[in-house]
Amino acid sequence: MPASPSARQRCHAALTGLVVLATAAVVSLAAPAPAHAADTWTETGSDRADPLTESQGLTSVEVPANSPNRYTGIGTIPIGVSSRGWNHVGDPDASYDGHYIEPYQRDSGDSKMFRVQAPGGGWSEYVHTLSPGEALNNSWAAVSPDGQWMLSGEWGTMNRLLVFPTPGVNPAASPSANLPQVSAVGLDHAVRDVQGCDFSGPTTLLCSSDDPDGSLFGITKPLLRIDLSAAPNGTADVTGHVTALRQLPLRSSCSGSFEAEGVDYDRRTGILRVIVVSPGFCVLTDSKTYKFTRG
Repeated sequence: MPASPSARQRCHAALTGLVVLATAAVVSLAAPAPAHAADTWTETGSDRADPLTESQGLTSVEVPANSPNRYTGIGTIPIGVSSRGWNHVGDPDASYDGHYIEPYQRDSGDSKMFRVQAPGGGWSEYVHTLSPGEALNNSWAAVSPDGQWMLSGEWGTMNRLLVFPTPGVNPAASPSANLPQVSAVGLDHAVRDVQGCDFSGPTTLLCSSDDPDGSLFGITKPLLRIDLSAAPNGTADVTGHVTALRQLPLRSSCSGSFEAEGVDYDRRTGILRVIVVSPGFCVLTDSKTYKFTRG
């Protein structure tokens, strides 16, 4: 007996659904999942960020044991440093053996400076003379897990990160000589206004971008992940695959432009922290260090 028109329609709809499901299954098998799907960072809390002493960057310090987290801001710059023109401090980092590194810049000139505190407490300064075409700003430092190499970046829209021997750790760096740029990380996607990066593994960086435009990734102020083709070794350039993971929190009692600042990943706890400075008067009241965990 021939099927009725309504039965044929139901059968056609069912077959269409099966085709769609089968096609989706084939596509899901053929195409890898988006990078961010396997690396979701969920906000778990926040602390107020003091605008004078906690507004530029932060890092966790493992050595000496029980060391407090370190922060930077205009109020943390020693007078003896600012009087020599080093009037901006960026996002610091620390090697796993306890060498703490602050990046400095000044308004003009042809150099940038990294100030290093050894685990015993003594300070030293390492000055880098700009390479041809290198930007003057010095927003952040990120020490590789092996401690031997330090990454840094430049302001604006960039397709690279810079690699230096880690001052205070690598014997190729000396306070009495120019700190050389030894290699670079070539990025497969442009980044804009990166304010901080930290290694979360031997070949993975998590970075905060102050991008106010949003045209590069479809969101402003993104949290980025950069997967390196190999661990930096100071002799050869490596490449970096860039993924935007999420927009950083932009919440305040004031309206206006937020500023994404430094970032820290603590391997001991798995906690990621990022500073976001509030707009206008609220920079004084509700700027935050946000906390995230993976998953």
